[in-house]
Amino acid sequence: MATVKFTFEDPSLAAQIVENVETDISILEVTEDNGIHLNHNCGEVCACSTCHIYVLAGEDALEEISDKEEDFIDRAINPRLESRLGCQAVILDKDAVIEVKIPNQSGIIGHEH
Repeated sequence: MATVKFTFEDPSLAAQIVENVETDISILEVTEDNGIHLNHNCGEVCACSTCHIYVLAGEDALEEISDKEEDFIDRAINPRLESRLGCQAVILDKDAVIEVKIPNQSGIIGHEH
C-alpha cells in the first residue's frame, strides 16, 4: 500500500502522513478520505485548478499528466514544474512513497469538506 506525506504552505498546519493508501485513487480522494483540506470546485473532472498541488517526490508513481491537466495548471495560482491537479494525480504504484505540498488555500474560493 502506498504512503502519501502532505506538507502545507500554510505554516500553521502540521505535516500529515497517510499510510496504507490504495492504488487507483487520486490525491484529492486521499485528502477527502483523511480530513485534509484541499479545495475542489469542478467535481473531479479536470475543469478547474482549485485542487492544485505540488508533487515533491514520487511523481513516477502517478498517472501521467494529460494536456488538459497542463492547460488547467497554467491557470492555477503560482504553477511550478512539480504542479499537478489533485483530482488527476491518480496513484498507480502500490509501493509508492509520494510527497505532496498543498498550496495555501486561504486565497482560493472552493468547495470545503
